[in-house]
Amino acid sequence: MTPSSALRSTAPDPSPNLRPGAPPWSNPIQTKGPNLDRVYDPAQLRTFLTVAQTLSFTQAARRLGLRQSTVSQHVRRLEDATGRPLFTRDTHSVELTEDGEAMLGFAGTILAAHERATAYFTGTRLRGRLRVGVSEDFALTRLPEILEAFRADHPEVELELTVELSGILHQQLAAGRLDLVLAKRRTGDTHGDLVWRSALSWIGAPRLRVDPERPVPLILYPPPGITRARALGALEGAGRAWRVACTSSSLSGLIAAARAGLGVMAHTRGLIPPGLAPVSARAGLPELGGVDFVLLRPGDARPSPARDAADALAKAILTGGDRLHRAAEVR
Repeated sequence: MTPSSALRSTAPDPSPNLRPGAPPWSNPIQTKGPNLDRVYDPAQLRTFLTVAQTLSFTQAARRLGLRQSTVSQHVRRLEDATGRPLFTRDTHSVELTEDGEAMLGFAGTILAAHERATAYFTGTRLRGRLRVGVSEDFALTRLPEILEAFRADHPEVELELTVELSGILHQQLAAGRLDLVLAKRRTGDTHGDLVWRSALSWIGAPRLRVDPERPVPLILYPPPGITRARALGALEGAGRAWRVACTSSSLSGLIAAARAGLGVMAHTRGLIPPGLAPVSARAGLPELGGVDFVLLRPGDARPSPARDAADALAKAILTGGDRLHRAAEVR
């Protein structure tokens, strides 16, 4: 047998499923391994995002108006589609896996495209004025990307943005001066759609040393700042003396004071600004607990152009919620 004939006799047929006489492009492509034609169900992706934001199957079911078994089924089917586990879970906690973290971005992109296509083909166009309040915490995140995409999708909506302390935004919403608020949830409150949950930390300049025997130098928002109330309450509850080193209603002002080493500030652990770091446990500062970031709407649920626009933006924020605990890229 010659080398060429041996090659011909042992090589596999490169196209065993071609129909005789049919052009190559009319035959199906055969693949091995994972199904490359898998379609990700928007309902399952929306459930996945909600579980990722709440880290709770029970809370996700409550928000979505589904049974908990349905939420579990959606997640399981999405994991089957990806061939990867997206959550690690036991009876006490739910956490995203590395593949789950990756799916956050993919799910947001897919759902955003799905919403745009739906709006385009149904011919629904939102219009009118939408007054949105956003807490200072999101000034350094990728929230502007979500707002930019919303404006591109809904050019006839006049977006009016207010950036303020969470406590002030709560007051303005109650007074009817805002249509949608993204802010910290006040202590004791239970209303609002949960976007993200994080712990609060004491942060300061990396070289700052806090003397346990002296009053804690504090960098604070003015009243009615929610982190201010949490910091003072924690220190007073622990019997720890404190003094005010800096007060500013601007996040950039607080960050500048902290970088200068004037003192410590209570801040969301997942949004620590560059140049600052958690304070060492040796300082003996009390725990601050967690904080919920929520979307809030006025109590009046009557249909209106502003209500429709607020619902659309709320859906976009909930879909892209992972961007809210990622720092914006510096260009």
